[in-house]
Amino acid sequence: MRRISQWFFLILFLFLFIKTAYKGTDQIAYPVRIFLHFDPLIMVTTFLSSHQVPQALFLSFITVAFTLVFGRVFCGWVCPLGTLNDFMGRFAPKERRKEQQGDRGQRIKYYILFFLLVSSLFTLQITGLVDPISLLIRSLAVTVEPVVNLMVHVTFDLFYRADIPGVTAISEPLYLFLKRHVLAFRQPLFYQGVVIGLIFAALLAANLYRRRFWCTHLCPLGALLGLIARISPMKRIVGDQCNSCSLCVQECRTGAAADREGAWKKAECVMCGECQEDCPQDAVRFGFASFNGKGRRAGIDLQRRGVIAALLAGIFMVPLVRINPLYKRGQGKLIRPPGALPEEEFLRRCVRCGECLKVCLTNGLQPSLFEAGLEGIWTPRFDFHIGYCQYYCTLCGQVCPTGAIRELTQEEKGRTKIGLAYIDKNRCIPYAQGIECIVCEEHCPTPDKAIKFEVAEVMTKKGRKKIRRPIVDLNLCIGCGICEYKCPLHDQPAIICTRLGETRGEDFLLPL
Repeated sequence: MRRISQWFFLILFLFLFIKTAYKGTDQIAYPVRIFLHFDPLIMVTTFLSSHQVPQALFLSFITVAFTLVFGRVFCGWVCPLGTLNDFMGRFAPKERRKEQQGDRGQRIKYYILFFLLVSSLFTLQITGLVDPISLLIRSLAVTVEPVVNLMVHVTFDLFYRADIPGVTAISEPLYLFLKRHVLAFRQPLFYQGVVIGLIFAALLAANLYRRRFWCTHLCPLGALLGLIARISPMKRIVGDQCNSCSLCVQECRTGAAADREGAWKKAECVMCGECQEDCPQDAVRFGFASFNGKGRRAGIDLQRRGVIAALLAGIFMVPLVRINPLYKRGQGKLIRPPGALPEEEFLRRCVRCGECLKVCLTNGLQPSLFEAGLEGIWTPRFDFHIGYCQYYCTLCGQVCPTGAIRELTQEEKGRTKIGLAYIDKNRCIPYAQGIECIVCEEHCPTPDKAIKFEVAEVMTKKGRKKIRRPIVDLNLCIGCGICEYKCPLHDQPAIICTRLGETRGEDFLLPL
């Protein structure tokens, strides 16, 4: 039943991930952010950092309730990253599976949890960097999906070019189905794809050294659920028929079966039940009622100095990242998605899950590196060299799990200013070369064109002539970036968008 549950939730997670995309309509028809809403770590840190919790995050109390009753069942039965770690752990050498119960690295995840809670209390929200659900979505969106998408296109293109009788008749309908229901609307490209992909690959490869390495050593959500599980009435009892064969100790994937004497690290147990299934003497039992046998419970192996160091690190990390000048240097081009909260509040809520990056219709949303300082790493920003903000698209607000990006209607979206466009007259073709160019005006999506023309008389080799030159109406421009994206000067566009003039907060809409 546990394996069925794991694969069911993993398939559900991947299905919702695929549906987090533009599919010919401006509405997401599925609850694609539901796994994030059931994540209590995101709820707690969002509350601590912003003092507000979106209503949908209260679903995480269901996870807490199950943990209070049954222990860490979320980690062993539901978590999609835990399932992937379990799968990768099957490839670990047999000698690596033995005698893992004495691993002191289990305490590291509790120190990470304390660090995150304290830093969130002081308004630094960086939980999304290491939260397992956010980490998995971000890794799949920024790295795995672009790679798979490209490989599928290349493979079917080879089939088409080979034109092998019978193969094309099968491959083309399959390719059409994948394009409609699975593949991205256009090939995704992300600046941070290699870095995020290497981190994800390293976490999966760590299972070859230690099964469920991420879960046992680094996962802060697992640490939080482990603390809650300590008061669960669920018990593990080792019966008197136990002959101390230590099979349960050797095979326990999380090191919860602490020793041959039957001690049990309740906070580490993910309730997989394999020790009960594998016991040759049928001596291990799980349940709520006590029965004859020995059932000692081992505590969490934490050091006082480690806890204090984690708490102090969480406190001092806040001013440390905010004295960095990188944010001020890059803020002019730091354009956030439409509906984004004011910058400080946005950073307190954004969990870097990558849902908005994946759903962006033009691929214009990219993960930040240092454009917003160290505090804003991997938060979404627009890069108008890659894509632009589609005028009628409101998908990013629909998938944001914490309300860092407001959910807008199409009418509200058309009145939301994310920046302003400026013309570099030293590069603009009509200004610098005296040749007409209407590309930016032609693509401007606002109903009353924000880019208009003025007629000017210029001197050329053939004498004076009149041409139309573009000008930007700053009252109508919403900073969507399509003019910068479409500018024929691809190396360095002659029209650029900056965040100056952006409208965010309660009065984020332009007047009618």
